[in-house]
Amino acid sequence: MTTEATDLRALPITSGSNFRELGGYQAMNGQHIKYHKVLRSGRLAPLNQADLTYLDNYGTRIDVDLRSADEVKQAPDKVPTNATYKYLPVFDYDQTQNSQSLKQLEIEYQGNPNHGHEHMKTVYRNMIAEPHAKQIYHQFFEILLANTTDGAATLFHCTAGKDRTGMAAVFFMTALGVDAKTIKTDYLLTNTIAAPHIDARLNELKAQHATPDTLANLRSLLSVHADYLATALDQVKQESGNLNNYLHEGLQLTDHDLNELRQIYLTA
Repeated sequence: MTTEATDLRALPITSGSNFRELGGYQAMNGQHIKYHKVLRSGRLAPLNQADLTYLDNYGTRIDVDLRSADEVKQAPDKVPTNATYKYLPVFDYDQTQNSQSLKQLEIEYQGNPNHGHEHMKTVYRNMIAEPHAKQIYHQFFEILLANTTDGAATLFHCTAGKDRTGMAAVFFMTALGVDAKTIKTDYLLTNTIAAPHIDARLNELKAQHATPDTLANLRSLLSVHADYLATALDQVKQESGNLNNYLHEGLQLTDHDLNELRQIYLTA
């Protein structure tokens, strides 16, 4: 993927974090993902009216919320005017811990600066292995398959737009035949696009006198890492051999589903 293509990923959203276009990525058959069809992002709760209007004008017609009930209660989505809200909780609580307070983090992470990194690997293993997560990601594909109108975008998100959202993007791009290197590049792009948000959160906690252990762990929670994705892929390998098999066996997608998906989301 070129630098220019990377620059085109981020949407000009000023009141939210990690809003990205998945259009333009090339599948291995030479086709490309259509623009204005699939967006990924962090939470929608902070969005101002200008950004909501932008998303509406951009074509956002479905808002898929992958967060747990507590996260939704704390920060309900602001939904673009013409979008339909779909609630698909990958976990029954926020395993990613992106919604925890400083006090909660201090208690859990004191004395172990690597705990956050290891915790996130467990989260990624769970996203692949848990039956409920598989069911939710299947439902995510059902929503994608129903969105057959060109220019009508499905936006999917969690709190930070990187873990539950990241795996949804991995599954989606795999289903379309995008190569593994490009998929990994898109996954890791969070660390570039969300850098201002990550740095602001860490600086905020420094000002609150957070311990070095807490800051190290929080960086692990706020970022993505090749280890996290590798852990998910290791679990996929154990269960199904590879991602393509997992789409069939784990997420219960048929060959017909995948053919339909490619017809809807790839350029002719």
